[in-house]
Amino acid sequence: MLKAKIAVLVSGGGTNLQALIDAQNSGIIHSGEIVLVISNHADAYALTRAEKAGIESLYISKKELKTQEAFESAIMTALEERGIDLIVLAGFMSILSERFTARYDHRIINIHPSLIPSFCGQGFYGLHVHEAALAKGVKVTGATVHFVNEIPDGGEIIAQKAVEVQDGDTPEVLQRRVMEQAEWIILPQAVERIAEQISNAN
Repeated sequence: MLKAKIAVLVSGGGTNLQALIDAQNSGIIHSGEIVLVISNHADAYALTRAEKAGIESLYISKKELKTQEAFESAIMTALEERGIDLIVLAGFMSILSERFTARYDHRIINIHPSLIPSFCGQGFYGLHVHEAALAKGVKVTGATVHFVNEIPDGGEIIAQKAVEVQDGDTPEVLQRRVMEQAEWIILPQAVERIAEQISNAN
C-alpha cells in the first residue's frame, strides 16, 4: 500500500505540526507520511521543527509574490511537484481562495480551536477564539477538524472533541488545555483516517 503524501502548511510555532510528527513517529499516523512543510513566515519555528525531523521545508512569501494568486500558484507548484495527496493546515494564517480549495476538494483539512459552529469564521483564529469563548462564558469548548472550502471554517466536520472551561481560565491557559486535550489528539487521528482512505484508493 502506497502511503499518502502529506504537506503541512504553517505560519507560526508549529505545535500541531509537532503533534503530527510525534504521531507519525509513534505509529498513530502510518497510512501517510509528512513529506513537506510550507510556511508563509520565514522565521516560523515550525520550519525548525521540520528540519529537526528531517522533513523538507519551504518558505513561500505572499509579500514577495505580491498577489494572492501568485502566492497560491507557488504553493500549488510545490505540492504538484511532490505529488502531495493531503494538505493539513496547522495554524496557517492565510485564507485560501476558492480557486485553491476547489482544486483540492476534500484533500485539505484544518484544525480549529473551538467546537464549530461556535467561535469560527472570519477573524476567529489563535487567542481570539479563546478570548471570545471566555467572554461568552461558555462552560465547554474544544477543537474541530474539518475539510477546507472557500468559506473560512465552513467545510464539512471530520472530528470534534470537547474540553471543559475552568474557573479562572485566561485565554492562554485555555488555549493550552484545548491543544493538549483536543487538538493534538484529534488532528493526528483525522489525518490517519483520511490518509488511509487516500492510500486505499490509490
